[in-house]
Amino acid sequence: MTTDMMEKKDGRAWPGRILWLCLCGTMLFSLVSISVAQIFLAAGLAAWLLLLVVEKKRPEFPAFFPILLAYGGLSLLSSAFSIDPAMSFKDSRELLLYLVVPMAFTAFISVPRLRAGTACLLVSALAACGYTLYLFFLKAAPGERATGFMSHTMTQGGLLMLFTLAALALFLFLGERLRWVWAAAMVPALACLALTRTRSAWLGLFIGGTVLIGLYRPKLLVVPPLLLGLFFALSKPLGERYSLIQDLRERSLSIFSLKDKSNQDRLEYLRAGWKVITLRPLLGTGPDTVDEVFTDPALALSSHAARNVHLHNNLVQIAAERGLPAAAAWLAFLAWAAVSALRLHRRAGPWQRALGGAALAAAISLFVSGFFEYNFGDSEITVLFLVLITLPHALNAGAAKTQAGVPDR
Repeated sequence: MTTDMMEKKDGRAWPGRILWLCLCGTMLFSLVSISVAQIFLAAGLAAWLLLLVVEKKRPEFPAFFPILLAYGGLSLLSSAFSIDPAMSFKDSRELLLYLVVPMAFTAFISVPRLRAGTACLLVSALAACGYTLYLFFLKAAPGERATGFMSHTMTQGGLLMLFTLAALALFLFLGERLRWVWAAAMVPALACLALTRTRSAWLGLFIGGTVLIGLYRPKLLVVPPLLLGLFFALSKPLGERYSLIQDLRERSLSIFSLKDKSNQDRLEYLRAGWKVITLRPLLGTGPDTVDEVFTDPALALSSHAARNVHLHNNLVQIAAERGLPAAAAWLAFLAWAAVSALRLHRRAGPWQRALGGAALAAAISLFVSGFFEYNFGDSEITVLFLVLITLPHALNAGAAKTQAGVPDR
């Protein structure tokens, strides 16, 4: 008897079904509207809390979640000793988003539920890609970077990076006809990701995708570098005829160029971040306050860099504003999430393997792209990332309860 069948026999199951529907709504709008997605998330939180009351049980969550809670606790401690406590505690409200982990762990307990949730994510991505292509080719000014429904190109790029890796994992490991739908969805997603010109997301996608291909068939590890070489070989002659291709080629080549202005600024941010860390190593300046010290003449930042709002690096940003212990907790959380995802990927079952691979690729890509962008501070990316790394754990827990004959809501 499946978990869903056991649920229908119990009249108290309705809060769990509402929670599942709300999280499906969150995924449906994850690449379309953060406001609507968070409305569904808030409704799901209410349903989850009601479920805990009705069931009279403690929250359940993956093993990596306590480390994430420790990071959140250190963030609150940093807020208490912040240079601007009011600002820091206001920013700390986003820590509530981390509750999506136990919520998703409770909701996505079976393959039918996962199939519906991932279908919602697929629809969201296709809608975002359609709108992005419409804006870029019919409305955008020459040289403008694609943003889609998002307010910033890096947010759009990060979301498309996570979606494309999830689609690749489902295509490689799902083992059913549905995999070809995910393969087809990668085409517009890759095109729109290219149009964002978000280099950090490109790097995260390349490394995460290479890992997935290596897990699928180690002999195919030659494919990613071959495709990259083919792009650079063909883009040069094609770029002479099509300015867009030339722009993408130059943007790609600028990734490791110290002559690139944005790369020079990032080096300035790293130097400034290190100075802040040495001044306040234990608790940092407080969440969302690093930009307040940019105007300090002792940091010797350029006028452009001084106007920035963050340090464009996950680890440096966290260490500077929350302290080295918080940065260590964040690294431990990310490492645990990646290792546990790899373990689940190696277990039998196509959905388990696919979702485990998607979670592993999400963790790797967030870490890699986070060397150049503070993407863990972007709520849209954070929510989708936390859902993706939770899904294989939810399925595993649901399967274990089904085998034990324990109903779960």
